[in-house]
Amino acid sequence: MISSSPSPWLPTLLLLTLSLPILFFFASHILPPPPPPISLPDELDDLTLFRRASTVDSQPTHKPKSRLGSTNRKPKIAFLFLTNTNLQFAPLWEKFFNGNQSSLNLFNIYVHADPTVKTKIEIPGGVFTKDRFIAGKATHRGTASLIAAARRLIANAILDDPSNQFFTLISQHCIPLHSFRYLYNTLFELNTHQVAELRGLKYKSFIEIIDQDPNLWDRYNARGKNVMVPEVKFDEFRVGSQFFTLTRRHAIMVLKERKLWKKFRLPCLRPQSCYPEEHYFSTFLSMVDLDGCTGYTLTRVNWTDSVNGHPHTYYPNELSSELIYNLRKSDFVQPYMFARKFSPDCLDPLMEMADKVIFRD
Repeated sequence: MISSSPSPWLPTLLLLTLSLPILFFFASHILPPPPPPISLPDELDDLTLFRRASTVDSQPTHKPKSRLGSTNRKPKIAFLFLTNTNLQFAPLWEKFFNGNQSSLNLFNIYVHADPTVKTKIEIPGGVFTKDRFIAGKATHRGTASLIAAARRLIANAILDDPSNQFFTLISQHCIPLHSFRYLYNTLFELNTHQVAELRGLKYKSFIEIIDQDPNLWDRYNARGKNVMVPEVKFDEFRVGSQFFTLTRRHAIMVLKERKLWKKFRLPCLRPQSCYPEEHYFSTFLSMVDLDGCTGYTLTRVNWTDSVNGHPHTYYPNELSSELIYNLRKSDFVQPYMFARKFSPDCLDPLMEMADKVIFRD
């Protein structure tokens, strides 16, 4: 005969049910709230910004969390766009970042747009949302303002997301030459056993470092003869591409650096020989960690027929699949991942060949 007596668990279940509102009250009013998301600094002066970012651990061991809410353990690439015009190739970069599901949550974007230009720079939308634009300042070619802007981008990326492990500087005239997946795998070379081991020391920075240049002496003395001494001797002075990909460790080292920055920010007496943005990063990193640098950049530039120090500009009539394949070719270990300089009217033909050529590795 089956017993009809009430279950002995009913009083306990009833007590738990009645206690739920009380538990929720204590959880929301007594327990400490979750930590707020990291926010990009808007009003910090450069010195405070650099000091704040330079205190961040170069090898985070805790579970990273972005201000956008990500708790992804995989390392990310921070793309640093430096521009004084509209981001003319934003639709192409949109396809690059969102071309396949594997790219999601593996990158961050930061844009430094010169706020002093006559025509206000537009926010493209998509992956280039308003919160991706950092507080910018005026930039002028051939001045230390471009170094400061790059450092500003790096500092914001360091503070924003501890998962950022590579920092790639790009201009509005740059285009990708491969898919995001190809770039990511090239930089990290991760397999399933390495994903959980996030260590920046095994990576190298892709930065051009040249010690043989016919104009090196003029560039060295552009601020006056021997002004760079004693911080930078002539045999330590280097030149390289303005556009690079730095490891997190090197990025923080750059933000901590003070001595060379004071010298490179001095005004130039001979502007025609002064390109601080092509000297500072290459000189500093070659002095402190040459073995940690590849010595070459991932951005292809054609200096044939250069005009007033500007590289060759590609126009629509020059675009073809053969050009993309040729721009990828490199004399170094890795192929080129980006290329510049392209005119704005190249966008449509580049979009037409994006899926079949550019992002087909």
